Amino acid sequence: MFSKTISFGSKRLLVPCQAALSQVQSNGLAAEATFEPGRPYKLHLLSEGPSNTLTVTRDEALKYYRDMQVIRRLETAAGNMYKEKLIRGFCHLYSGQEACAVGAKAAMQPQDSVITAYRAHGWTYMMGVPVLGVLGELTGRSSGCARGKGGSMHMYAENFYGGNGIVGAQVPLGAGIAFANKYKGNQGVCISLYGDGAANQGQLFEAFNMAQLWKLPCIFICENNGYGMGTSVERSSASTNYYTRGDFIPGIWVDGMDVLAVREATRFAADLCREGKGPFVMEYATYRYQGHSMSDPGTSYRSREEIQEVRQTRDPISGFKDRILNADLVTAEELKEIDLEVRQTVDDATKQAKVDPEVGIDDLAGDIYSLPIETKIRGVTSFDTINHKRIGRAVNFQ
Repeated sequence: MFSKTISFGSKRLLVPCQAALSQVQSNGLAAEATFEPGRPYKLHLLSEGPSNTLTVTRDEALKYYRDMQVIRRLETAAGNMYKEKLIRGFCHLYSGQEACAVGAKAAMQPQDSVITAYRAHGWTYMMGVPVLGVLGELTGRSSGCARGKGGSMHMYAENFYGGNGIVGAQVPLGAGIAFANKYKGNQGVCISLYGDGAANQGQLFEAFNMAQLWKLPCIFICENNGYGMGTSVERSSASTNYYTRGDFIPGIWVDGMDVLAVREATRFAADLCREGKGPFVMEYATYRYQGHSMSDPGTSYRSREEIQEVRQTRDPISGFKDRILNADLVTAEELKEIDLEVRQTVDDATKQAKVDPEVGIDDLAGDIYSLPIETKIRGVTSFDTINHKRIGRAVNFQ
């Protein structure tokens, strides 16, 4: 069920969908619409949870749709470039999980921080790095957000502490970032994301314990895509209710394929953290369409039919598209224009990432240290010939 806000001069009326349809047809598109979560929240140690009224304005709907489409096309481009051997090493794609990053980012305030695992391309884009900054980094080019020296798993931006290659390591680091926010008194919340494959790591529970003792403003979020590498959650975890795994910490389960539910639940937890009632453990129930990494075909431990069923029934982009179209928030023509614009943006960035210069030899020893006491770079064969250089900002935020 959903309703719509219709404007009549200076007045705004919230009316049921069926009553609104005739008004919309003669008075233009709806200014906003409200929905219910497709799948209800589950709560742990909470008497009440996020609102079941999911309100989205027309401008927000267009933005969320565009952001999810950018991530989807960006990851498709990355996968293709990897197959062309333009991207080397590890590469973990976020396709299917777009609603997690877009919904959570919509709930954040400017002072909030994010740290995540190595499936980080979508989050990198949402935290302010343009498409070329992501693809340039993947291909080791100077246009990359870390000047091509970080690669797939080491992208950074302002208040974004990157993806981490060590499984689960970002969770205690996230607690540290939250501690810094509390120490500074800036009302900042840290979102620390990990996968279901990391959910049984001992360091998670150590971080949970310290965060609860110190009441840190941290939201620990398990992006549960169903599989830790090639092992299903049912085979790897005695308890698959990851939102309860904080034990003494309140938890929330949310449909990670519903961008509005993700936004509402994350905002709910963040607001309580700002009131000194953190931390929280959350579980985003999501799905990845590709394998764990590019070396994993993703079909040896799950069927093609399973993947296709999720695409047809739970896809975060097509599901959101149907919602906002049926609510008359947007037109099919507008969404088609966005699709074409996003395709052109990603195609242009892909072409540029293929021709931009690679990391120069002089940059390999550049900006390793912030304030180097010793300028010689240790641990290399030519110890006497390689000196540290101050080239410029080590991470491109813009």
